[in-house]
Amino acid sequence: MDADELESLSARELHDRAVRYAVRHGDLGFLWDLLKVIPAAEAAGGNQDEAANDLSRVSALLSDAVVAGEGRLGESLRPIYIDYLARHPDA
Repeated sequence: MDADELESLSARELHDRAVRYAVRHGDLGFLWDLLKVIPAAEAAGGNQDEAANDLSRVSALLSDAVVAGEGRLGESLRPIYIDYLARHPDA
């Protein structure tokens, strides 16, 4: 998929494709990077309290990663998913 096609996908679709590809290919680097940016994405989405909680609880990050394609969080993470998927056109 090229960048224009990726832009047309929902945040949920981008999340699912990127995470599924990373898991299938053992790309722990991407998954770790995703976990590290979730608190900033939460803050950008207006959820300051959740961002603070995420920084202090790894379990919250893991939980967020599962749903990180939904709502404002998913929208905040769209550029990360698009960049990752554009670098892996077979995803």
